[in-house]
Amino acid sequence: MRFARSSAAATVLAAAFLVPSTAYATPAASAPRDAVTLPVQDALAQLSVRTENRTGYERTAFKHWVDADRDGCKTRAEVLKAEAVIAPTQGASCKLSGGEWYSPYDDRYLQGASGLDIDHLVPLAEAWDSGASTWTAKEREAYANDLGDDRALIAVSAASNRSKADQDPSTWLPPASGYHCTYATDWVADKTRWGLSIDNEELGALTDVLNHCPNAPVTVVPAR
Repeated sequence: MRFARSSAAATVLAAAFLVPSTAYATPAASAPRDAVTLPVQDALAQLSVRTENRTGYERTAFKHWVDADRDGCKTRAEVLKAEAVIAPTQGASCKLSGGEWYSPYDDRYLQGASGLDIDHLVPLAEAWDSGASTWTAKEREAYANDLGDDRALIAVSAASNRSKADQDPSTWLPPASGYHCTYATDWVADKTRWGLSIDNEELGALTDVLNHCPNAPVTVVPAR
């Protein structure tokens, strides 16, 4: 089950085990692997530190949104349904109407799905810079539609998502400061899951945030 996100939930998550969901099928990039659990600062220390390179990046290199389980709902709708505070009505072709969502980036509740974006926690361009440029097309599709871990995709206000764009924590953090610990912890977990690197600026920013947070254990199932 995906986490219901709220300002209260953000406080709890910062001090608790963060265990990924397996509620949805996602295109497999490789055979399933065993879960790994370690304190978030240890997980951060284990990430490779490399200079980023965006050469050749195109958003179309990451195919999304897809209907991986062929139930008629694509990835965007799956996330919206899972994270709704008040469930929307689902119509033909998985069209959603009504409903209410909480956007933890800016601590807001929103009615109706039209004001929401589904954010890739680690943006597609950032993933490309950090190692995805060498992946196969299927691996990039799996990353872009990752429903196997609740931290990978998150429904947030369109305004906050577009403010973030493709930035990493060295240049952007959520406006809601109470969410910073969860955001940084989830960022480390997502990069660990996909074997992505970080650069020196990103390392510095994550270290600064996490030094003011509980050294919470994170549990990650490697995706590749």
